[in-house]
Amino acid sequence: MAHTAPSSVIRACQRLGFRGYQEVKITAAREAPRPTTPQGADPTSRALADTVQAARETLDGLSATVSPDHLRTAAEALHGASRILVIGAGLSTAVATDVAYRLRALGCAVDAPTDPLTAEVGASLLPADAVCLAVSHTGSTRTTVDAARRAHARGATVISLTSYARSPLTETSQCTLLAGGQDLTLGLEAVAGRLAHLVVVDALALTLLALRGSDAQQALARSAEVTAAHAY
Repeated sequence: MAHTAPSSVIRACQRLGFRGYQEVKITAAREAPRPTTPQGADPTSRALADTVQAARETLDGLSATVSPDHLRTAAEALHGASRILVIGAGLSTAVATDVAYRLRALGCAVDAPTDPLTAEVGASLLPADAVCLAVSHTGSTRTTVDAARRAHARGATVISLTSYARSPLTETSQCTLLAGGQDLTLGLEAVAGRLAHLVVVDALALTLLALRGSDAQQALARSAEVTAAHAY
């Protein structure tokens, strides 16, 4: 589909009965033949091996999909933001929670509502100097995309962390952090994708730490004190 207008692709997909190109990709991946377990093979060992292989392949591909320039741009936007709204739904909620925790530990003003309605309301109230960081493996989760669009309409900077370069979420984002495989075979994409997203979160936090300097170091020290107080 190279050199084809996105609108033409979408119309072609709709003529086939799909909502768009995103649904075609997901459906095609789900219909792909699945590897069969050899007769007599231990399914537990096979499951572990397949999961580890999927994770390894995804992490090995990070350097080819994650742009250092985009990572730096995202960190600079977060550094200059008056407020940060982190959103994610379903399996991406765990990644969004991790992002919010790390940014808060660096001294950022962060809100990460788990209720989608609250997230959308929060996005609609963001000032223009705020950042909305949206996490979605497919980039097509309706609640996440709707909130990101509201943030964009307010003039806030939208950063997306996703596994798909072309999706409704990336269309409304000023900065996209692309990580994670797109293969849905075996349903392993979510596991490997979340792992890749968490690695990007770590890299983003380290970049932001370098930008914020002593302020972030002091915030980390206070965060460590609180964490230590909750350990036996």
